[in-house]
This record gives sequence, C-alpha cells and structure tokens, in this order.
Amino acid sequence: MIGLVLTVITILVALGSFFPIYWAVITSIKPDGEVISGSNSLIPNRVVFDSYIHIWNNTNIGIWYINSMVTSLVITAVVIVSSAGCAYALSQLDFPGRRVIYVLILACFMVPMQALIVNHFVLMAQFKLLNTWAGIILPQLIVPVVIIVYKQFFDSVPKEFREAAQMDSAGHLKILFRIYLPMNWGVTASLAIITFIGAWNSFLWPFLAATGEATMTVPVGITQVKDAYGIVYGKLMASAVVAGLPVAVVYLIFQRRVTQAIMLSAGVKG
Repeated sequence: MIGLVLTVITILVALGSFFPIYWAVITSIKPDGEVISGSNSLIPNRVVFDSYIHIWNNTNIGIWYINSMVTSLVITAVVIVSSAGCAYALSQLDFPGRRVIYVLILACFMVPMQALIVNHFVLMAQFKLLNTWAGIILPQLIVPVVIIVYKQFFDSVPKEFREAAQMDSAGHLKILFRIYLPMNWGVTASLAIITFIGAWNSFLWPFLAATGEATMTVPVGITQVKDAYGIVYGKLMASAVVAGLPVAVVYLIFQRRVTQAIMLSAGVKG
C-alpha cells in the first residue's frame, strides 16, 4: 500500500514538473491569434512554426548560442582543471596554511554568488571587462563545491600511488593527470556536466555584465524577444524551448552522471 502511494506521488510530481515544459512547447507552435485569444487548450487547433522562424530571422539567437557555448565550455574547462589542481594540493601536499585555505574555501561555499554581485560588477567595470566574454566568464570560475568534492575523492586514494610515481621521477602535474584524475573519471564527468549546465543556465550575472545584444547569452537574449506590440508569448516560448534544448540533450544523454553530480553536491552540503 505504501509503495502504491509513493508511486502515485512520484507520478504526480513528475507530471507537475513536466507540465510547464509541455505548455511552453504547445504555446510556441500555436498561431499568434490563438495565443492572444487566451485559449487554454492543451492541444493546439493548428500547428505552425512561425514563432521559430521569427526568432531565427529577427533576433540574434545564433550569436547568443555562440556566446553561451563559448562561455559555458570555457567555464567548465577552467573550473574542472583549476579545482582538480587545488584539491590535489590540499589533499596530497603538506604546506603551511593548508588547513586555513581549506577552511576559507568552505566559508566561500557558504556565501551565495548573489551576495558578491556588486563587488563583481565594480571589479569588472574597473578592468573594463563589461560586455566581453572575459567579463561574463571570470566571476563564474570559482566553484568551491567542485574543489570540496575532488578533495574528498583524492583523500580516499592511497598515498602509495603518489609515492610510487614520485620514485619514478613523476612530477605532481603528471601524477594528477595520469593517476588521480583517471581514477576519478566518473566524478570528473559528473562535475563537468553539472558545471556546464549551471553555466549555460546562468542568468543574473550575464544579465548584468552583458548589456549589448552582441555579447548576450541565450538566457539573457530571450528577454529581448518582443515586437512593436510588446511581448509576444508564442515567440517568447519558442525562444525558451530553443534555449533549453542543449541542456535537455545533455541531461538525456548523461542523466546518470547528472544525478550522480547532484548527489555528490548534496552530500557535501549535508
């Protein structure tokens, strides 16, 4: 009986989560007249793709996609490499102040990025990096949770592996990339996927840092989708569907890794 109740609850939650996506899709393929009329039909009377054609021909969606892809890939690559190096140093090297640095990283983990928005904006303005890829990327490169997760896994690797490699004259970089990371490829893949999704979906900081359409990312760019009569919901929903496609594809292909990354992050927060 309890199993049946839990199954019903799970189905209801899944339907509730899926419904906004379904509503966005059917709204995007309805004619503008049907959308404006306030029709709440769950099935469109006529399927058209005018909204998709409009956003492709009348917006900079292609440029926004390039900006999002470049910034997300760079953020993911830099976060993974730098966090792995930092975690390796904290886990395997003995140097003065190691514990203090780790405590500071834990403290940074407890500070939300929103609390630092003003500082980031002033700093990027002083360096004249607003409206540039660098201005969008730099404040998003520090992700303490990735360092913490990596350190936990590096702590579990026997130190004998490192000592044996050092006896063969291997340097720390070689040890990190030839021994420690290959032993944790699953963790690396999970963290990379969740970092990419987070960078792609990031809205608040890119919204402040990119005021020109040429440097906007997709989540920011879709806020500019409108015509002479104001916001047109069919076109706005079409933009949202197009914006969410890469994340949906990544999730569908790597859903097990995404789930693993979420569980790792939740374990750190717990």
